Amino acid sequence: MLPWITTDTSARLQTMRDTSLAKLVREDLLGRILRGDLAPGDRINEPDVCARLQVSRVPVREALRELESSGLVTSRKHSGTFVREIQDTEVLDLYEMRSLLDGFAGAKVAALPAAQRKHLTMGLSTSIAAMQATATRQDVTAYYAENLQFHWRIIEAACNQPLASTYRDVVQKLHLARLKSLSQGLSMQSSITEHTSIAQAIAQGDADQARQLLTQHVSSAFKRLQKSTSVPATRSQESSGDKP
Repeated sequence: MLPWITTDTSARLQTMRDTSLAKLVREDLLGRILRGDLAPGDRINEPDVCARLQVSRVPVREALRELESSGLVTSRKHSGTFVREIQDTEVLDLYEMRSLLDGFAGAKVAALPAAQRKHLTMGLSTSIAAMQATATRQDVTAYYAENLQFHWRIIEAACNQPLASTYRDVVQKLHLARLKSLSQGLSMQSSITEHTSIAQAIAQGDADQARQLLTQHVSSAFKRLQKSTSVPATRSQESSGDKP
């Protein structure tokens, strides 16, 4: 599960009367999509959502419009609303964007005062220990969740709301694309080594090194994914088939 997604929103529908129903319906649907309860290509049945959450169609439709604007669902005329199937070429674009965001956040947190860096690196060490434990168990899904938690700690510590919002959008789409491949190996030990180096650079306050390591780490993660999928390695590779 992505670190910013709660596991259950049903109780909140009854208690948080000051929050719009559409927002809570959106959070519920978002959680179901990102947990894989609603898989890419699945149709979202409005009456079923209304019955399950005991709301009218108005907040459900508003929630679906918001999810469509964020690129997680798509509406088809006369057919309904479906969970988006992220195309391989879009995965390449998303990884390129994520490498920039992670690198920027890494440099920003490495420049924090020593006390704040110490607090962050303690959290990063906790994430690394958890990743090692899941790697030992060969629990790929749990490792993936801890991996995301490591990076989200850095994003939160950067204290930049537009960065956090953009990062969520990018990672949620990548998560949607990866739901079908989470059972495959992720070269966990290589990834843990990279995470450890990143945490060390941040602890030492080396902004340039943190930026470089995070950018390289995301690029390496993409290469590991690319080996087991049909995602093109470069934009030129994708378009090479169109050339005479």
